[in-house]
Amino acid sequence: MRRRGTAAIVNQPVSHTTHHRLRVAVVGAGAFGGWSALELARRGAVVTLVDAWGPGNARASSGGETRIIRATYGGRAIYTEMALRALKLWRAFDPARYLLRETGVLWMFGEDDSFGHESAEVLNAHDARLDELSLKEAAARYRRVSLDGVRSVFIEPDAGYLFARRACESVVDHLIAEGGAYRQAAVAEPVIAETSALTSVALVDGARLDADVFVFACGSWLPSLFPDVVGANIQATRQDVFYFGTPAGDSGFTDPELPVWMDFAAGSRDGQIYGIPAVGVSGFKVADDAAGPAIDPSTVERVVSAEAVTRTRAFLAKRFPALATAPLVSSEVCQYESTPDDHFIIDRHPRAGNVWVVGGGSGHGFKMGPALGELVASLVLGERDVDPQFGLARFARPPAGGWQQKWK
Repeated sequence: MRRRGTAAIVNQPVSHTTHHRLRVAVVGAGAFGGWSALELARRGAVVTLVDAWGPGNARASSGGETRIIRATYGGRAIYTEMALRALKLWRAFDPARYLLRETGVLWMFGEDDSFGHESAEVLNAHDARLDELSLKEAAARYRRVSLDGVRSVFIEPDAGYLFARRACESVVDHLIAEGGAYRQAAVAEPVIAETSALTSVALVDGARLDADVFVFACGSWLPSLFPDVVGANIQATRQDVFYFGTPAGDSGFTDPELPVWMDFAAGSRDGQIYGIPAVGVSGFKVADDAAGPAIDPSTVERVVSAEAVTRTRAFLAKRFPALATAPLVSSEVCQYESTPDDHFIIDRHPRAGNVWVVGGGSGHGFKMGPALGELVASLVLGERDVDPQFGLARFARPPAGGWQQKWK
């Protein structure tokens, strides 16, 4: 198994003697591509995974330090079911809890808490929980949180966060250990798929990648690879993320004393501000869920804006008063790669039957990785049919209206 900081990832060439085994090339080593590659390898395929900058790199939607995992999705049961399955798979994949922290998620609402109640009904129907707390109970339990403007509080006990970049690297490590191959390589743009089957794709170094089946799970780069099939149906947006230093010796902002939190009562531009307690070398994470400006993920400067810092400090002063003057210890510019309805894209190319397009994580996809990998493997192997909710054909229909918020 590859160890970080030691030997480079080994490229294992596909043997031509294994023609009786399906050869699958997966493009993109983020949450969607990495888990799809691993699951396909475990089901007997000969898998080659490629990524332009490496698993969990700083320009990927799956990069960065941490991501939330939770199953609260209002009435969208399809995502609740997928998230609960993913949590089970994360637990099995990470028994030592190197990647997964189950802190619970604290949900705070203003006047409209319908999302909380609707989520609780769906979770209860799936033998999971979202418990409502009184404001008095919440204030006593979470002593560093000011509940100013909060009208209702819920706690989702079977939830928490994941170490994102670390998880992407770990999935690739497992893929290699279990017989798959990884290459750092970039696909030349765009992919031309005019015939019923694609036999190879060109790489920017002049080589070609051959396979029987291709899975493109390269997030924000899907529009440029497939301008006619995906095009404007995935939009990459800039998302500033901040890590603030907590007071010396004060454990009230850390895991396990404080859970992950989601704030719908703070007056965000697009519904919610969220965060993750301070852990390890990272500070106290805060981010606004509102979609930022459109970006080119390959060339955008990853420097946070002064305006966003000021806005985030004002939020801290209200919700976490002890952090009103906390120093900004680090920051990162992440990205969402969103579809118009915030549903994923998991579908076969309309012309090339051996090409699959997987993306549109829309800011809430990372946690789904292992469950989505199972789904993609089943589709590639002909064991399931495409769910129309994830199909490309839906973009040909007039939009029925997107989500009012993006549930990350």
